[in-house]
Amino acid sequence: MSDPGQTNGSQTEREVEALLFAAAGPLGLDDFALRLPQGADIDGALAALQARYAGRGVELACVAGRWRFQTAQDLAWLMTLEREEPRRLSRAAQETLAIIAYHQPVTRADIEAVRGVQASRGTLDVLLELGLVRMRGRRRTPGRPVTYGTTDAFLEQYGLANLVDLPGAAEMKAAGLLTLDMGPDFAVPDPAAGHPDEDPLDDADAAQFHTDYLAADGSDA
Repeated sequence: MSDPGQTNGSQTEREVEALLFAAAGPLGLDDFALRLPQGADIDGALAALQARYAGRGVELACVAGRWRFQTAQDLAWLMTLEREEPRRLSRAAQETLAIIAYHQPVTRADIEAVRGVQASRGTLDVLLELGLVRMRGRRRTPGRPVTYGTTDAFLEQYGLANLVDLPGAAEMKAAGLLTLDMGPDFAVPDPAAGHPDEDPLDDADAAQFHTDYLAADGSDA
């Protein structure tokens, strides 16, 4: 004959296992007591389950007095998922990028003039870090400010073969980005036109370019 105590113990063990499996979080002894028949050997069932799952991929663990199934510590590396999260540009960064794309080569002062606000040092930092913008050269004007332009990564990001594929006035009007009553003299800048008053950067320029826009930390809108 089977031992009634052993049968009851096995049944309690199954019940505890089922509760742990279905629970949304760790369970305490009070949680088990609310569900199981009065007098059930909860401690014995937990000990038996812990022994049975020891060394397996999933183990029964007690954390802060509450019980849960968890991945074995030595297999935690299997649960690690690395993925690249796309970085969303702020509105200020999008506006700055658009100005650079259409007006390049541009200086920091050019960007501020078009946007109407002082450019913060963080906005250009982000665009440079993402590889969407590069330093092109120096304007042949007093102070010789650094000029900025877009990169091949910018073209790849927005699916453009080259800069002439940027949307023109007609396309932007059709997309609702420009009002239909723009003046007849309005024209979208041609980014492929270049700028004759620009010299290429040398190594010293590349190392010291921060002084061109990091000297003052303005607020960005």
